Amino acid sequence: MKTPLLTLGRLVLCFCAAIAIASAASLTGKWTAEFDTQIGVQKYTFTFKADGDKLTGKAAFERTDQKGEVDLKDVKVDGDKVSFTEPLRFQDNEIVITYQGQLAGDELKLTRTVGEFATEQLVAKRVVDAAEKPAPKK
Repeated sequence: MKTPLLTLGRLVLCFCAAIAIASAASLTGKWTAEFDTQIGVQKYTFTFKADGDKLTGKAAFERTDQKGEVDLKDVKVDGDKVSFTEPLRFQDNEIVITYQGQLAGDELKLTRTVGEFATEQLVAKRVVDAAEKPAPKK
């Protein structure tokens, strides 16, 4: 009698793992965003990668007169909910920028909280590779 219950338990675990991997896969790729802040317009390109159920990310940014790239931390997807953090070094201080939002198709709607200083809303759009785009109908 233990065998069917054990098999059912394994099946449930596999199903949960498959959902987590599918959610992670839906975030993978490049996303671009341009949004206005207290210090001016900022442009970001987020790149997310999945390795099994582990997610990693990078952000390339342009703000004021700075350009750079940073590794994102704590990248998580739970269904359509997304969260991650961006470490920011400003005047010898470490500030954490927290992103929380929702994945909606090819849009990532985010709330960005910069330490205790500012909160902004932004929408990042998925970058679709030209090879992935369907050919126009004739």
